Amino acid sequence: MSFSNPEYLWLLLLLVPMICWYIYSQREADADLQVSSLDSFKKHMPSTWKASLRHILFALRVLAVAFLIVAIARPQLSNSYHSETTEGIDIVMALDVSGTMLSRDLRPDRLEAAKKVGIEFVSSRPNDNIGLVVFAGESFTQCPLTGDHVSLVNLFKNVEYGMIEDGTAIGLGLANSVNRIKDSQAKSKVVILLTDGTNNAGDVDPITAAEIAQTMNVRVYTIGVGTRGVAPTPVYDNFGNIHYVDRPVDIDEETLRQIASLTGGKYFRATDANKLKAIYEEIDQMEKTKLHVNEYSKKDEKYLPWAIAAILCLLLEIVLRNTILKRLPE
Repeated sequence: MSFSNPEYLWLLLLLVPMICWYIYSQREADADLQVSSLDSFKKHMPSTWKASLRHILFALRVLAVAFLIVAIARPQLSNSYHSETTEGIDIVMALDVSGTMLSRDLRPDRLEAAKKVGIEFVSSRPNDNIGLVVFAGESFTQCPLTGDHVSLVNLFKNVEYGMIEDGTAIGLGLANSVNRIKDSQAKSKVVILLTDGTNNAGDVDPITAAEIAQTMNVRVYTIGVGTRGVAPTPVYDNFGNIHYVDRPVDIDEETLRQIASLTGGKYFRATDANKLKAIYEEIDQMEKTKLHVNEYSKKDEKYLPWAIAAILCLLLEIVLRNTILKRLPE
C-alpha cells in the first residue's frame, strides 16, 4: 500500500490536540458540589450506560476525521514491476492455403480445420514466440515471430483461400519460414509445416529448403492434412460455380518424411484434428530457451472505502446524538 499524497497524513497529528482538548473539557464539566444526600437528584440523573456512551460521539468524530485524512492522501496499491524468466521456444507455422485445402474430408474443410488446430496450438503455448507463414503458389509472412498471441490469432482467422495465387509451393513456404526464424536467439527453433499436396510451384525445391533449415539448426515438423483414399474436392465450372468431386488424396508423404528426418523433426498424418496432439507432446519434449518477461501492474485507487467509512462515522454520530444520546436543553 502506498499514498499518492502522503504529505496529507501529517494532518493526523491534529487529532492529538483534539483528544487532549476533549479530555480537558470533560474535567472542567465535572463540578464539585457537596450535598448531604443525592436521593433527590437520582431521578434526574442520566443512566450510567448513557453517561458512558456519550464519549462514543467524540470517538466517532475522531474516526471520521482520521478516515477522511487517509482518503485525501489517496491510498493505492503500488504500481509494481516484475521481471522474470520463463521457458519457451520460437516457432513458425507454415500453412498451406491452396485450393485443395477446401476439400471436405475434414470438417468443415481442411483449411478451416487446420486454422482451428493452429489457433488451439497457439493458445496452448503462452510462453513461445510464434509466427505464421502462408503459402500456395507463392508464400508470404502473415505474422512475424511475436509473443502477442491475441494479434496472431486474429491474423490466423483472416487466412483464407484466394489470398495468394493457387498452387502448392512447399519448398518456398519452408524457405520463407526458415528465413523468418533464422535470426532467432532461441536455442530451439521450430517450423511446423501443414500441407495437403505435393510441391508443384515455386522456385525452391522442398529438400533444398530442408537442407537450409538443417544448416540453421531449425527443426521441421511436417503434417500431411487429409484423410486416406478420396475426398470431396472443389471444382469450378465455366460459370464460376463450385462443385465437389471425389478425387484421390495426393500427399507427398515421402518428401514430408524426408524433410522432417533431415532436420531432426517428425512427420505426422493428420486425418483429423485430434491427431495433432501428438505433435504438441513432441514439441513439449524439446529443449526450451529462457525468455525475459517484464510485467507491469497499474495502480489501484483505494481511497473510496476510507471516504465511505468517514461518512458512516459522521452519520452514526448524528443519529446517536439525536436519538438515544440526545441531551436535554440546559
